[in-house]
Amino acid sequence: MTDTIGVDTQPTTNPHWPIPLERRTVTVLFADIVGSTALVNRLDPEEVRALQRAYFETVAGVLHRWQGVVEKYIGDAVMALFGARHSDGFDAYRAVRAGLEIQAALDDRPVLGDTRLRVRVGVATGEVVVDLGDAVDGGHGLASGAVITTAARLQEYASPGAVALCAVTAHATTGLITRRRLTPPPAADAAPVWHAIGPVRRDADRHDGRLIGRRRELATIRDQLGAAVRERRPGWVSLVGPSGSGRSRLLHEASDALTTVDGEPVRWCAAACQPYPDQVVAPVAALLRDVAGIRHGDGPAAIHSRLVDALTPLLPPARVATAVPTLARMLATPDGSAPALAGAALCREFLLRLAAERPLVVAVDDVDRAAPAVGRFLHALLGAAAERGLPLAVLTAHQPRWADSAPRTTRQVPVRPLTAVQSGRLLRQMLRRAGQPVTLVDRLLPLVGGRPGHAAAYVTSVADGADAATLVLPEAVRRAVGAELDHLDGERRAVLMAAGTLGAVFSGPSVDRALGWAPGRSAPALRGLVAAGLLLPHRNDGYAFAAPALRQVATERLPRTLRAVFNRRAADGTRPDAADPTGGTAAGTNHSRRHRAAADVPPGQALPYPNSGGRWSTDANRSAAVARATPAGSRTADRVPLPRVVAWTPGPAAPR
Repeated sequence: MTDTIGVDTQPTTNPHWPIPLERRTVTVLFADIVGSTALVNRLDPEEVRALQRAYFETVAGVLHRWQGVVEKYIGDAVMALFGARHSDGFDAYRAVRAGLEIQAALDDRPVLGDTRLRVRVGVATGEVVVDLGDAVDGGHGLASGAVITTAARLQEYASPGAVALCAVTAHATTGLITRRRLTPPPAADAAPVWHAIGPVRRDADRHDGRLIGRRRELATIRDQLGAAVRERRPGWVSLVGPSGSGRSRLLHEASDALTTVDGEPVRWCAAACQPYPDQVVAPVAALLRDVAGIRHGDGPAAIHSRLVDALTPLLPPARVATAVPTLARMLATPDGSAPALAGAALCREFLLRLAAERPLVVAVDDVDRAAPAVGRFLHALLGAAAERGLPLAVLTAHQPRWADSAPRTTRQVPVRPLTAVQSGRLLRQMLRRAGQPVTLVDRLLPLVGGRPGHAAAYVTSVADGADAATLVLPEAVRRAVGAELDHLDGERRAVLMAAGTLGAVFSGPSVDRALGWAPGRSAPALRGLVAAGLLLPHRNDGYAFAAPALRQVATERLPRTLRAVFNRRAADGTRPDAADPTGGTAAGTNHSRRHRAAADVPPGQALPYPNSGGRWSTDANRSAAVARATPAGSRTADRVPLPRVVAWTPGPAAPR
């Protein structure tokens, strides 16, 4: 059984693409009032109206804060989607945080006099087909999938005031949300259910095992940071790479690579940024904790003592007496309030005074997740250090898209994929540590694409019991790669998704033909994808996907029916006599065929449509060739003929 719900298609601050259909993994939140019938029966209609308005406004405000899209209100129930049009890889996390905040908001706020509402919340994650092209009443598109029904059933299993999670949601929020599993399940035939408890402080990732490769990157980091503190010319070094590339490990190793400069010990303080921080200066508080030796779990007395010990050598007694309470408040509540920002300013001065004593490196991991206040803090810290000529350096790690926010003088260190030899060594090391046979290296090596994070995910999957012969893409990798796709602008995303049907190695002309573009039209986008680390140059003017998972996710986004249409279209382009979609001859088809011979398209891998402000041109004829173009038994077997696609017309560039 499936249900259909609407998706708000109005523009938001994130780039979304007006595409007709897309298969996406989304998270659905379903909330309903407990005992609403009895409550309504004892209230006056005007009181019911006031109660409903207060309830819906509270819930909608929380959902908007966590970037959920309200589908509709059904009686007393509210349903919302996370990740329907744009994914950041943390859709499940945002939905659970929204559910918890809804409960807290209703607990803290009587909605009518002394009346307090109790609600049940269910959160489920699964695949839907999202229709963002056709508008229906109210300007909404449609999303369909069984996960919608699952979310509604889950809220029935939740206790009043609780948030119930499906297994996929619980797994997706591991390390971010504390939860407990209901034992036994609510019903004999029910799937496992978890109750969310609350967000947790995520500890720094463990970095076990010997570092493989990265000698050149590590040497560059050491030289740049060393020069900044030696010459007292504060500098900013950024480790830039896509998800799973090993940025965090490299940042961790840098602290061991630079311990002294000219015999003088270097002090390090580090922080990691959580996804979607509601406490906006939490990374600044983490820097203070690190440098002052304050542990999580320390009580007020211990925090006060450690702050006094850290500040006394640097400030006069009167200044220490006023600074300690301000810093303690920031540590307790590192939000965006005036007291917290005042604490951040004091922390900046504290770090500058530490740098005046001895060289200091301030390291921030995943800085692209941080609130803007953290970026402003780092900019101000670096600027003040430069004015005073202090031996201070800033080291950050982030995704490529955040690079524009770093200072123009930043030295960027690209974190590129490991070589095949390095990936093999890393896999052997991981398999041994997991107690798995190293013979699995041959099976895993083609899947990881040189990304250490992908290698770790596959090894974990095998260690958890997955069949090595039929490995599926780990969900953690799927989420991260899907977020990379959604952050691309329209043209680059179109090129990348089109390339997915052409094989692991493809050419620019073959992409142009697939999209119906003029020769050379895709070249700027291909260069941009190479610069972003998503594609790699290949011999004979070709390109290859930097990560196999990227190609798989791009092609799987296409619904089966359209996938079959584009599969046929891509196959037609390999024949010497095939007509060019633009109306000319298929020039360069031999070049395309050479690439396809090297990396043939597996069954079910077909051309997705691009996502940007353009549209596909179609004719009115139903294509009976769709089924003939699809291998028998393929998952993409098309039994519903569709209009034949003629060409893609690009629209204006999407906002960045």
